[in-house]
Amino acid sequence: MPDTSSPDEHPTLGLDDVVHQRTRLGILSLLRDGASMQFGVLRETLRLTDGNLNRHLKVLVDAGLLESTREERKGRARTWVTITPAGRAALDAEIAALRTLIGAHD
Repeated sequence: MPDTSSPDEHPTLGLDDVVHQRTRLGILSLLRDGASMQFGVLRETLRLTDGNLNRHLKVLVDAGLLESTREERKGRARTWVTITPAGRAALDAEIAALRTLIGAHD
């Protein structure tokens, strides 16, 4: 999301509610460089339960910010998650909004 705020708007108005939530921001940050990550690695890295991670992934996939694929290996299903170009742009916009907010306090 590009910064469309005017100089008179408070910097928090540039934050995206979908991206800004702590867990979703963590997921997008881990995937920023474009590598796919396995569900279990995300879960362990962010110290989440399966259900909690699933809920946040669904929000991000439904928003078009992530893609999720399942594959079978040795009879076991694994879920892989990848950031989309829209997800990368949303994360970049969120970081820019955070920098603006920090700048307002410097």
